[in-house]
Amino acid sequence: MTWLVTGGAGYIGSHVVRALRGADLDVVVIDDLSTGRAEFVPDGVPLVRANLLDADAVRTTLDTYGVSGVIHIAGYKYAGESVRRPLHTYQQNVSAMVTLLDAMSDAGVDRIVFSSSAATYGTPDTAVVDETTATRPESPYGESKLIGEWLLRDIGVATGLRHTSLRYFNVVGSGPDGVFDVSPFNLFPKVFDMLVHGQTPRINGDDYPTPDGTCVRDYIHVEDVAAAHVAAAHRLESGLPIEPVYNLGSGSGTSVREIMTTMRAVTGVDFEPDIAPRRAGDPARIVAAGDLAARDLDWRMRHSLTDMVASAWSALPSRATDEAAP
Repeated sequence: MTWLVTGGAGYIGSHVVRALRGADLDVVVIDDLSTGRAEFVPDGVPLVRANLLDADAVRTTLDTYGVSGVIHIAGYKYAGESVRRPLHTYQQNVSAMVTLLDAMSDAGVDRIVFSSSAATYGTPDTAVVDETTATRPESPYGESKLIGEWLLRDIGVATGLRHTSLRYFNVVGSGPDGVFDVSPFNLFPKVFDMLVHGQTPRINGDDYPTPDGTCVRDYIHVEDVAAAHVAAAHRLESGLPIEPVYNLGSGSGTSVREIMTTMRAVTGVDFEPDIAPRRAGDPARIVAAGDLAARDLDWRMRHSLTDMVASAWSALPSRATDEAAP
């Protein structure tokens, strides 16, 4: 049984690859390395450098490695940037998924775990979302993820494809192999970069109706996310009943102020974040309930906030520790 991980050279994907190997499953990676890094792929795991829009490369990969299931993580993952680049977002997230699913159908591969997003919810009416919460995405990115879920639903009806989609918010932290988040748009790498370069991080608004006045969101460790993907793959493989969608969430959330305080303690860099005005459209609190995933995928928050920050900080290139002054 070989699982194909699309985007397996990326931050989340490479952690999923390690989790699959830890479960004694064979893995092959396809990644165009537009944001992934070849060195993030563990030794001994085949890496096919190709974009999913290359139908011939996808078909050849499925056939050559005898793939029996797919974990689909590849995509253009920047919600804010997707507003500026909608066509690129739909091409990479929707057209590429159509190509992948078509190739899977031709190869007789009938199992897929889709790495979706809580961006499908947009700004919900409730502070805690579950799988029954209405989906109202507010960016081309969120829309493209929801379309991906629709594609799976429709093909499942047409062909019997077994599938599930995992929705989650902010993935942080690192595993022991030093794979780190390379995104210039995510909170942890942005703050770390500012600390390394002697700049002061900022909080956008501290007057929200939350315990400390700052926004509350879900932050979940990348290894916990990877474990859920593997559990979903096992469930598909075993033929057990599986939900079409699972939220991976804490149910409680973490405030931006709590993150900054933990970063100060973990890094040893003494700073007090600047307070900037609120950003338009930022809800006070959005977190996801993970009850269904806990029931079926052994989902739980295995890492504390300190674990998340410490693992992410220690995984940065060595110059981060060298250049940051307490």
